[in-house]
Amino acid sequence: MLSRVADSLYWMSRYLERAEHTARLIDTDLQLRLDQSPEAGRERSSRLLESLQAVVPGGPEADISALAHTLTFDRTHPSSIVSCVASARENLRHVREQCSSVMWEQLNRLYLHVVGGPPEADWTTHFHTFYRSVQDGSSLFHGIADSTMSHGEGWYYIQLGRYVERTDALAALISTQFHRRPHALDHPVESEEYLEWVALLRSCAAFEAYCKRYTAEMRPLRVAEFLLLNQEFPHSVRFSVDMVHAALRAIGELTERKAEQPVRLAGRLRATLSFSQIDEVVANGAVAYLDSIRWQCSQAHAAIHQIYFDYPVETAMVS
Repeated sequence: MLSRVADSLYWMSRYLERAEHTARLIDTDLQLRLDQSPEAGRERSSRLLESLQAVVPGGPEADISALAHTLTFDRTHPSSIVSCVASARENLRHVREQCSSVMWEQLNRLYLHVVGGPPEADWTTHFHTFYRSVQDGSSLFHGIADSTMSHGEGWYYIQLGRYVERTDALAALISTQFHRRPHALDHPVESEEYLEWVALLRSCAAFEAYCKRYTAEMRPLRVAEFLLLNQEFPHSVRFSVDMVHAALRAIGELTERKAEQPVRLAGRLRATLSFSQIDEVVANGAVAYLDSIRWQCSQAHAAIHQIYFDYPVETAMVS
């Protein structure tokens, strides 16, 4: 597969995952504000911007409607939902011959939907429907890809981009939550503190799965274990890293390019998560642990880019 094709599929998937993640975070934030004080809402907005690494006019003190509107519809903001979906669409447009027609139609439909958006006057009453449609549109695209695209090299680049982005986004989100933990993490939490942990789980599409695993009692240690180390839940860090490693191994088998470095980096991160115990993670510093995951993820991304997307022509000829 040509490097430009692999690059486009990889980044298309990353941008689409980023748009879905942003939509879920904003939707969760706006819904919980209905049950919380303005002070709690501003604090969560600060964590929202930190986890998305986004800078908006006014920062966390900005009006929530203005903040949400910027992160959703501002075409000049690189992290907005509209910008991410537009970038995903543009990347796929360059390699339409690699995907099925229904994949292109679904992504194009999602793009037209987010560009249109709800009328300004109806924003406060229709935001949940809109953000849910973005999440559903992304999920539908990946379902169509799984059903209509050959599971060869191109499909694995889509999986790779999706789960590299998810690993980094989840680690960043969980890290912001643990920056402010003032008490023992193995005790149940109540009142507004309870809602904050519910918000974290909902931001990872994990609330119902967590309740089925542990009941609805919120213990931060259990939440951390579920989101970090659970090997079965699709929005856990460990599951995402497992998928990155599996995709890299498959790509290595399907291409003549030597891929020892990214597979080794992903394998090392996978081993770290596989053998970690949540008590040890918290005792040694959860934030430092999550920062290490993000750093290793960035190293794997750099290796993927160097080996598959931006390698010298002479190297390809030798291979």
